[in-house]
Amino acid sequence: MPETRGSDPRASVRTAVVWDALDAVVEEISRRTGVRTLEVVDVGGGTGGFAVPLAVAGHRVTVVDASPDALAGLRRRAGEAGVLDRVDAVQADAADLVAAVGARSADLVLCHDVLEHVDVPARVAAALAEVVRPHGVVSVLVAQPTAAVLHRAVAGRVAEALELLRAPAPALDDTDDLPRRLDAATATALLHAAGLDVRTRHGVRVLADLVPAAAVDGDVEATRALLALERLASGQDRFTDLAGAVHLLAHPRAAGSLGAGTAPD
Repeated sequence: MPETRGSDPRASVRTAVVWDALDAVVEEISRRTGVRTLEVVDVGGGTGGFAVPLAVAGHRVTVVDASPDALAGLRRRAGEAGVLDRVDAVQADAADLVAAVGARSADLVLCHDVLEHVDVPARVAAALAEVVRPHGVVSVLVAQPTAAVLHRAVAGRVAEALELLRAPAPALDDTDDLPRRLDAATATALLHAAGLDVRTRHGVRVLADLVPAAAVDGDVEATRALLALERLASGQDRFTDLAGAVHLLAHPRAAGSLGAGTAPD
């Protein structure tokens, strides 16, 4: 799982394509509304990997997370970045999002690596739809099942890969022992049922997780090439199922399309 070096999260091989999409969406929302300082809600945002850079860019970000330790880390991170006044930490479960931040309170809602872990994903999806403003966008990142099988097999963990492949698809309305992995179609349907239309999708970590760290570690040119490869592959539907995660940008049903990317089939 190689990473580029440096402090800029937009330069990370693992997250660059997500930042590419978010930066474009933020700019488009600002252009359409005339508002440069957006209200952002980051559900399950933890220690602020996305929240703090967005605050550094001038936006107000509320992180809703159930973990007090994660929120303490968020405050430290925001303080070190000089943006503590633009970051709010709210301890709450994702299912209680509306009570925590209020309906129609956000121009941009992030829900990254959350739906796989909550008891009732449909309830959280409905909360996302209620919190986002009519002109806003919901950014959802979910782990995918095909990649989980592939990565274990490539790593020699064949028995685990076989067990995952044989496992039935988890229900979306009860608690499972293991985190769910939602493919693009399942996650899209979940959001659609909540009143959100997915207009953009792309794969994340299509190839980055398969490239041995030793192949690029310390090699600037190799890392740049891998980042270029990841960006190119992320927007092609034929690679979506192979990606470690899928990134979906969803819009309230009455809203027009924002951003650019590969539309779902």
